[in-house]
Amino acid sequence: MRVLTVFGTRPEVIKLAPVIRAIERRGLEAIVCASGQHRDMLDQMLEAFSIRPEFDLDVMRPNQSPLDVAGRIFTELPPVIEQVRPDWLVVQGDTTTTFAAAWVAFHARVSVAHVEAGLRTHDKFHPFPEEINRRLTSVLADLHFAPTSRSERNLLDEGVAPDRIFVTGNPVVDALGMILNQPVRWSDPRLENLQGRTLLVTAHRRESFGRPLEEICHAVTDLLAQHQDLTAVFPVHPNPAVREVAGRILGNNPRVILTAPLTYPEFVHIMRRADLILSDSGGVQEEAPSVGTPVLVLREVTERPEAIESVWAKLVGTSRELIVETAAQWLAQNKKTQMAHAANPFGDGRAGERIAKLIESSGDCRPSAIGKATGE
Repeated sequence: MRVLTVFGTRPEVIKLAPVIRAIERRGLEAIVCASGQHRDMLDQMLEAFSIRPEFDLDVMRPNQSPLDVAGRIFTELPPVIEQVRPDWLVVQGDTTTTFAAAWVAFHARVSVAHVEAGLRTHDKFHPFPEEINRRLTSVLADLHFAPTSRSERNLLDEGVAPDRIFVTGNPVVDALGMILNQPVRWSDPRLENLQGRTLLVTAHRRESFGRPLEEICHAVTDLLAQHQDLTAVFPVHPNPAVREVAGRILGNNPRVILTAPLTYPEFVHIMRRADLILSDSGGVQEEAPSVGTPVLVLREVTERPEAIESVWAKLVGTSRELIVETAAQWLAQNKKTQMAHAANPFGDGRAGERIAKLIESSGDCRPSAIGKATGE
């Protein structure tokens, strides 16, 4: 069986690396195609997981829009599929690469497997454009690998056939296990010997640009003023809309470490080192329970309510006052220590193997054949 995996961003590589490795272990032909949607951050991840794509669409351009990315994938991916002639195309999550690749596979009549399927906010503009990317990919997919039972219910509510949905856990847990067992090399010496408590901050979503991001940065300033033992670490996304605001508001604060985007091993280790995380990232909501650090989610809605329900995370939006109030409470309560033995809602670290097994047993994409292969 020939399996073509397509990805374009850092989070996709993180969650697909365990799947690719499991596919290889099962003796299937694993072929990898990178779209290059996020060039530098993508290349970091390929190195971290020792993945070498056979194909690179190289769609990255300065100041590109999601429509620009999709248009180039629509043009560049069909010749790859024609050459490879895969039995399955595997995509992950909610990026423009994910939707565009699934759409191309549909036109080529190639079966699509969607990893991390079924997450929903039920608000098509939050997150934008990810919510619609994810929903449209679900319409195109033939197999849906839901990370949790809630994701499975979302798909069932939308009319997806039950025998095409499998709850596998999230392969991000697998990936974190791979990384945390390796030593880390720090690219910024300031991160090597952090003293006192650490606040990790990430913000990159389009809906956070402008005033919301300014509110987040001012909240960080307020928290540092209130807690003299606190250092903030902010790996700054390369988008100019993020760099300008972070540099203007936080750049001169001696207890703020603004860094370039960290390698994934660095980021995982700093997440584990942190006492609290402030983030608008979807992936961080999943990673936080695995590294044992609570996270305040800088968004109004989340497609990962399991993190909220498990009490590892809390929605605070981008209100300066609410961020400061909640973060101060959690720091005072030593929330990280309180959560030390709480369950991880995103799985047991075996999602990659489950997904590879299901793909292997579903070569003809018949529901009866798929159903016989799920037993563990």
